[in-house]
Amino acid sequence: MQPGTRFSFIMDRNALTACKVFVMGILVNSLMSSALSETESSELGLTRRPLVLCNETQLLLEMDVCGEVFKRQMAHVDAQHWCNLTHFLSEYHLFSSCTEKNSERIGCYWPNPVVEGFIIQIHKLFFSNCTVERVVWVDPSDDLLAALILVPILLTLAMIALVVWCSKRSDILA
Repeated sequence: MQPGTRFSFIMDRNALTACKVFVMGILVNSLMSSALSETESSELGLTRRPLVLCNETQLLLEMDVCGEVFKRQMAHVDAQHWCNLTHFLSEYHLFSSCTEKNSERIGCYWPNPVVEGFIIQIHKLFFSNCTVERVVWVDPSDDLLAALILVPILLTLAMIALVVWCSKRSDILA
C-alpha cells in the first residue's frame, strides 16, 4: 500500500457520506416544506381549484354586466366631473372588483387581454376627453445654466480647500 492511499480512501468515504447527508437534507427539507404548505393552505381555508379553462364568451357577457352597472352609476355623476377620480372613486372600485371577481369565478386570470380590452372601451367611453395638456419643457437660459453648473463645482473646491487648510493647521487647532 502506498503512503497516501489509505488516507485518500478515507477522504473518499467521508465525501460520499457528506454527499448522502446533503442529499437527504434536501429531500427532507422539500418534503417538510410541501407538508407545511399543505397544512398552511388548509388552515387558511385555501383549497386548490381544479384547472378550469377560461370561457372568454362567458367572460365577455359578465364584463357587459359589470359595464352596464358602471354606466348606470356614472349617469349619476355630472359629466364635467368624469375626469376627477374623487367624484366617482367608489363606482370605479366596484367596477374593477366586479371584473376581477367575475374573471376568477369563470376561471380566467385577471387582468387578461379580454378584460383589458373591455376596460379600455369603458375608458374611451367615459374618459377620452381627460387628457391633460402636456407641459413643454424649455431649456434654461445660458446664464442660469452656467450658475447651476458652476455653483456645485465652486462649493466642492471650497470644501476641499477648507479640509486641506484644517489638516495643515491640526497642530494649532488641537
